[in-house]
Amino acid sequence: MRANYKMQRLFVPQDLARDTVFETGTEQSHYLIHVLRLSEGAELLVFNGRDGEWLARIEAKTKKAVKLRAVEETRPQPPLPDLVYCFAPLKQGRLDYLVQKAVEMGAGVLQPVITQHTQIAKPGIDRLRANVVEAAEQCGILALPEVRVAQKFDRLIAGWETDRRLIFCDESAETNNPLPALQAITERKLGLLIGPEGGFSEDERRQLYALPFVTAIPLGPRILRADTAAVAAMAVLQATIGDW
Repeated sequence: MRANYKMQRLFVPQDLARDTVFETGTEQSHYLIHVLRLSEGAELLVFNGRDGEWLARIEAKTKKAVKLRAVEETRPQPPLPDLVYCFAPLKQGRLDYLVQKAVEMGAGVLQPVITQHTQIAKPGIDRLRANVVEAAEQCGILALPEVRVAQKFDRLIAGWETDRRLIFCDESAETNNPLPALQAITERKLGLLIGPEGGFSEDERRQLYALPFVTAIPLGPRILRADTAAVAAMAVLQATIGDW
């Protein structure tokens, strides 16, 4: 069932079921009352990442709080996409963009990875999660990706599920066409690894090429910024062997 893009959508932490009544948080209440200027009886869509999407109605409001009632389910909860999205953290604004686009394009897990050339060693997990929620609210997404704490490259590779094909973007690849390598993949469990500005180190590339569950792909003849490469790689993967 397609999302309704004409109604306001709001992520809420509460469990949702018919006639559930709950109050929104301070920031959400301010947004509903003072920005959207919604009145009692107004309707919006709410979701929590677990119980599907629900039509909710404003039961009451004060200057600081809004009370909502869940009226009826509008969409059932879908399964979380089975795609592990691994990325080297970037500077704040570009990292926000990368995370939002990964959510929009079907990531199921967001895994920050600290490589030798990574500039940001400790990305803010709360900010990453806030970007997940923002993208989900805007794009009709109900299954929110899991946000994991950052892992060092060596630890990620050592603990990787060997039955999950890991695809990484290699700017040093001899060809410009990623399609043959992607179309040769038979596994349905997938992971995508995006490097930092400056790319992977030679040692990291050697480690990746030595692993039987890893596939390297190019991203065309041009040098891409890391956030651009992240979106391009997700798009070509989903279009060839993903859920597009």
